[in-house]
Amino acid sequence: MCGIIGVSNLPDAARATYLGLYALQHRGQESAGIVTIDDGGVPRTARGMGLVGDVVKESDLTHLTGTVAVGHTRYSTAGSSVLANAQPCLANYRAGPLALAHNGNLTNAPIIKRELVGQGAIFQSSSDSEVIVHLIARSRASTAEGQIRDALSRVEGAYSLVITVGRTLYCVVDPRGFRPLVLGRLGQGVIAASETCALDLIGATVLRELGPGEFVEITDGMIRDLAPLAKAPTAQRCVFELVYFARPDSRVFGESVDRVRRELGRQLAQEHPAPGAEVVFSVPDSANMMALGYADASGLKLEHGLIRNHYIGRTFINPTQALRVAKVRIKFNPVHEVISGRSVVVVDDSLVRGTTSKGLVQMIRAAGAREVHLRLASPPITGPCHYGIDTPNRSELIAANHTNEEIRQYLGVDSLGYLSLAGMLQAAGVRNSFCHACFSGHYPIVPDGELIDRRHDAPLAGSIA
Repeated sequence: MCGIIGVSNLPDAARATYLGLYALQHRGQESAGIVTIDDGGVPRTARGMGLVGDVVKESDLTHLTGTVAVGHTRYSTAGSSVLANAQPCLANYRAGPLALAHNGNLTNAPIIKRELVGQGAIFQSSSDSEVIVHLIARSRASTAEGQIRDALSRVEGAYSLVITVGRTLYCVVDPRGFRPLVLGRLGQGVIAASETCALDLIGATVLRELGPGEFVEITDGMIRDLAPLAKAPTAQRCVFELVYFARPDSRVFGESVDRVRRELGRQLAQEHPAPGAEVVFSVPDSANMMALGYADASGLKLEHGLIRNHYIGRTFINPTQALRVAKVRIKFNPVHEVISGRSVVVVDDSLVRGTTSKGLVQMIRAAGAREVHLRLASPPITGPCHYGIDTPNRSELIAANHTNEEIRQYLGVDSLGYLSLAGMLQAAGVRNSFCHACFSGHYPIVPDGELIDRRHDAPLAGSIA
């Protein structure tokens, strides 16, 4: 999962991109980068490992001149967490500098990469995004639009892309529409971003969200709709965007994330009440709205039972299990006055590996809770995601290998309740068709087996035939 942004026709495109990436920081914390194209068509770049504010300095923003820019904040789902895989990708290209930022996963990237290497291609990273750059460069189409279209006809999987070719910005979403991408306007400029919260921070007005297969060209702030990509049988919007990844102040897939999460909590209270409980609180921050919904439907008093340290990143999207475990106690602290002597309902958005939740329950018990009832606002995650979420192996997923009772005992809770798949989809709304493969096992695209085996290869390892 990543955050991407593209800017066209803004006098200080780098600064707008920087602010937008700040708003999208929750989508990736491993690396960040900005590429600008100045008035002479010369690219300038700042990329590095870490958070946006640590990577891009004021001196960089002064250096990053131009009215066109592409930005990226990364959480790796394909390719290891190293500088070589930081984006945007930048290449010298026959039609001008080409910069690309990608959110999603290509399910056939290993096959294409092996083919390209056999033809003499040299890869600089193990990121699947670089495959698209090579395919564009090898296209024999006469226009940049045609070259991008050729490249995307070869790849499968999830991709929302912002691409600059020279000073022209292209934005495109895969035919199933797994990942969000929204367009906004600021003055005479246009901004494309993963979520509307980025447009809000910059001060842009939302124009529209790109639908599955939509393809647009933006030149000097003017948007031209291009012929869409070949249609997929059905749209497959990622429901986990609404459950976890997106910010609650965003609109994603035409839905208010805040509304969906409150409704998830209401559905959860109806399906899994907790008789005798006295208070309900969330595991902050992604479950805050779910706890509000649960309290509203159950009549339980809503409290702040866990305080989050906001100077630490999101636990789930840290790249290694060791970091996830170490950060639990740094990240959360219980409020003893809320918890001590009470029967509490703890609402969380999901349960992936279980290690974070186990540590939280131990802290809540140590704070004096009489009973702990864990409620999860999504179904059991029983399969890996191949479209942009870091759950590559079933062996890492607690619900794929244990019964609910075994999980309850492992976590040390008095009761455990998951929201049903039907309840989650009802809360998510009827305007979209959703991908819920990680919950249901119904995969819209079956990936190449190497995708799982080589997903976190070091740079260049993925290019060995």
